[in-house]
Amino acid sequence: MSRRPPLPEGPWLVVGLARSGVAAMRLLRRLGQDVVGVDSGSPVELPPELDVRLGGDGLDALEDARAVVKSPGVPREAPVIQAALARGVPVIGELELAWRCLPNPWYAVTGTNGKTTTVELLGAILRAAGGPVAVAGNVGRPLSALVGELPDTAPIVCEASSFQLEDTEAFAPEAAVLLNIEPDHLDRHGTFEAYRAAKLRLFAHQQPGDVAVLPVGFGEVGGGATTITFGPGGDLDDRAGHLWWQDVPLLAHDDLRIRGAHNRANAAAAAAVALARDVPVDAVREALRTFPGVEHRLEEVGSVDGVLFVNDSKATNVASTLVAMRAMADDGQTGVHLILGGVGKAQDFTPLREPAQQLAGVWLIGEDGPGIGEAIGGGTAVGDLESAVQRAAEAAKPGDVVLLSPACASFDQFPNFEARGRRFKELVAARRTSA
Repeated sequence: MSRRPPLPEGPWLVVGLARSGVAAMRLLRRLGQDVVGVDSGSPVELPPELDVRLGGDGLDALEDARAVVKSPGVPREAPVIQAALARGVPVIGELELAWRCLPNPWYAVTGTNGKTTTVELLGAILRAAGGPVAVAGNVGRPLSALVGELPDTAPIVCEASSFQLEDTEAFAPEAAVLLNIEPDHLDRHGTFEAYRAAKLRLFAHQQPGDVAVLPVGFGEVGGGATTITFGPGGDLDDRAGHLWWQDVPLLAHDDLRIRGAHNRANAAAAAAVALARDVPVDAVREALRTFPGVEHRLEEVGSVDGVLFVNDSKATNVASTLVAMRAMADDGQTGVHLILGGVGKAQDFTPLREPAQQLAGVWLIGEDGPGIGEAIGGGTAVGDLESAVQRAAEAAKPGDVVLLSPACASFDQFPNFEARGRRFKELVAARRTSA
């Protein structure tokens, strides 16, 4: 029996026309399917050859559809999705669509924090082993765009978000990695339990011979894969200043280029899944030694007047910001000026209260900045990122750090976290030029 079920018969409706929705439409057209796309907004620069209908709820277009692709940004509560489910019309996500069309071996990584770093590091490990590798999904190119571009034997490494995984039906990667789970996206999923269940769909349909990589002590995740653990006491152990694979020293902590205990965990997870899939140990070591990290993840932008500026714009939840603060403390940084705030996503910010008291300053931005200040018992509301960088830089002394690690989404002031991080770097560059 094939591991991948066939696609439902069309005509198809694609709901949501951001990158993944457009890629899904293009793939379905190449497969000879009739496909219509709908979006309640007005996306710009849509390919003219696509049949799209904008500005409505999409219910009219559903009348002729026999299958639906839901983009990850569209909630399942959307009227057109609820109507499709009520009528028994299959609804899948772009991740599921691409997986059914790509026979390649898949490495899929999920978790609240660290996904992009781990995916890029795993891609570096597989490239060091030789041969073509595709890194795509929630990071980089949409997965549907890979169809027809890769040899069937080339591994695909994908970052899988909870929004993507909630729309999977049969998705069964040969190798699946869970990094961690902390409360996030509660404004979308409603409860932590629902968010956790979406993440664990990654493992539900794995088969004997597959690999499931989990943090030590996580527990059962279902499916038929062989479980490999990482972390202290795991199959990929972290002790005595080294990473170890099955009691053989793999790499010293000091030989890793990426900083912080959280990045050692990311490195351990990437190494564990690669070694469990028989990637040569020399390729794993080479990539671990040379991988420089990822933009917007504790990225050292540069120093101005002795003050170091660090871009951690990818920190869009409380747990990620706590990780950044611990990384600063582990490196002996005491004079940290934290830029915090944006769209809070219904998170509880009180876990930041105690560590925030140890900082040199907290500068609050965005629509939820004032409320976050109340939750953490302090901080200065300054409104926007420009004001925060200016105020933090003026307050900082030589040897201090200005850390953008917002613990929030960016959508009140920026299109995405990347745009927020780029703006931070522009502001730092301007200060360097005028210094």
